[in-house]
Amino acid sequence: MTVDIRVIRAGQMYRYYLRETVVGDGRRPARTPLRAAQEQAGVLVGRWMGRGLAALGLAPGEEVTEAQLRNLFGERGRHPHADRIEADQLAQGASPAEAYRAGALGRRVTVTGVDFVFRPQPSIYLLWAFGDEETRLVIEAAHERAIVRVLEWIEDEVAVIRYGTDGNYRVRPPGGLVAARFRHYEARSGRPLLHDHVLLSVKGQRLDRKWGSIHTTALHENTVAASALYNELVAAEVCEELGLATEPRTVTEGRRPVMEIAGVPHELIRWTAQRSDQIATCLSELEHEYVTAVDDDGEPKYLPVVSERARAKLNQIAARKTRPPKKGKARSLAQLRADWKASAIRTSGVPADVITSLLAYARAAAAAIRARVAAAVDIALAAVDVTATVFVMNSGGRFHRRHLLAEARRHLALVLRGRRRDPGLDDQIVAAAITTHCVDISEPTTVRGLEAGYRLYTARWSLSGLPARRRSPAFAPDPDRHPPADPGEPPAPRPPGQDAGEWEVPRIPLQYDRAVLAGAVVREQLRTTATVVRGPAYDVVAHQQAAMPEQLLAPEPADAEHDDQEQKSGRREALDLAALRALRDSRTDVEALDLTAERLRHLQDAFTAAADRAHTTMGRFTHRDDAEVPHPAHGDDQQAYRAQEPGPHRGRETGH
Repeated sequence: MTVDIRVIRAGQMYRYYLRETVVGDGRRPARTPLRAAQEQAGVLVGRWMGRGLAALGLAPGEEVTEAQLRNLFGERGRHPHADRIEADQLAQGASPAEAYRAGALGRRVTVTGVDFVFRPQPSIYLLWAFGDEETRLVIEAAHERAIVRVLEWIEDEVAVIRYGTDGNYRVRPPGGLVAARFRHYEARSGRPLLHDHVLLSVKGQRLDRKWGSIHTTALHENTVAASALYNELVAAEVCEELGLATEPRTVTEGRRPVMEIAGVPHELIRWTAQRSDQIATCLSELEHEYVTAVDDDGEPKYLPVVSERARAKLNQIAARKTRPPKKGKARSLAQLRADWKASAIRTSGVPADVITSLLAYARAAAAAIRARVAAAVDIALAAVDVTATVFVMNSGGRFHRRHLLAEARRHLALVLRGRRRDPGLDDQIVAAAITTHCVDISEPTTVRGLEAGYRLYTARWSLSGLPARRRSPAFAPDPDRHPPADPGEPPAPRPPGQDAGEWEVPRIPLQYDRAVLAGAVVREQLRTTATVVRGPAYDVVAHQQAAMPEQLLAPEPADAEHDDQEQKSGRREALDLAALRALRDSRTDVEALDLTAERLRHLQDAFTAAADRAHTTMGRFTHRDDAEVPHPAHGDDQQAYRAQEPGPHRGRETGH
């Protein structure tokens, strides 16, 4: 994710932000005013943003002062001008208690805000670091506008003020939110890293003019969707303004690809990933300790394999353990950019002419991509991909609307390759997914459960052989027996002198591989079933080119005149393996799915099975031309495609 979130608490945490975060990537000297410290660090001053500024007498773009920060974030949620308000009240004869209350924004809170960190993809901030002045300004403008747009989406769709008994009642802040934005230029490793800290206040005003607190859990729950929206907006504007295009690249085996600017060498991205290498090394050590840990009786303390959740927790620990201290000496942005370019030429392994002409290389790669990949979005097929991916990757196959929205935005970024899209297209895909492929299985017992954003869904169709994610019984802990000797036996302790990564740590396979296969299988099933049931007029194969290589997609339906003709034996319905192997050299399209030889075989088997089921169904119904709406006789097909009655129990059964 390129948008991170962390809560801000009054007290020691706020003082940390005041010492370091608001003054760039260095440490604020003691007894130095905020503005002077920012000038010494060579960073811009903080700026206010958000639609809620009008209620506080502030304006967007206005400079953030230290007193305003202290009142809003350090004094448990007071008015930014609380000092002036309190002085005016005292001058008018009010008591100290009354004057203090006049400067308060509702009740005092401990959690005073959240820190959103926005950073573009590495290939974008590499162009920002090595490009000319015009390129830098374009990227910074796109970065700032994307942050504004994401904040507007949070104000309109995410943020709620809790009130009433136990906070059961919620309302959108009609006046908007208040945030302070601070620009940073580099990472702790000294490598380039354009990013902004947006300190979002939890204080919001209700319709009755009373001040309440924003529900921070809702902000955390929608961070992935916010990150997907930010990535999409930044990439689209940068690509449109500079004539570039994006391409999917696999960073971690088994995980979803990330969208990077085409033409930026991966070795250059690795040059910026010094911290990532340190974290990966530490993570290997922690994983080994995790699977070999035993209690006082010699029994394994944890599962004998590393699950995705455990790996995420260990990754956080590794990041904290390897976190270097911030630099003490500040440098101007011009000096930083010169030093970065010189360091990259020396140590990255990328030729100097590529680094100095990075924008030209990216434009050449973009021209090839845009000539080959059309920007066509098919909402029907996008809904299939989004639902299948979310169904497989969420626990128990159950999910909320926010999961569909985040995946829809990722899908659009993959399809459009850096082109701008119409506003609301992501919502259209989500609506199509919920209407066509999802079943509402909500059983709300609270007011919160009745809200549209908290309705619980599962897939309408069943994926036999592609079950929703659940813990394997083989890895469930049993206190009465030892783990099985083969997969469950803890690895032997690491021999002396053996480095991290030289032993094998058992891990539960990642879910994205199965999610990709699920989307392909469901698309084929829908295509074949729709051809039999509805005829060729049901245009489910008007697909987008960039969602998947053309050779992976099923062929066009036959003409109406020849629908009843039996297909030739030996015809390959699903995919052309020879063409796919040739296409592997074109990394732009294939890296989206990371098509290894083994995965090609899996796809071939799945597609062939789907085609065989379709042929069987067609044979059963060729003699029933007079039927108005025939239905497939196959049990799985009936469960997947017939109109289903509403109800939580029916939906729960069909989702597994």
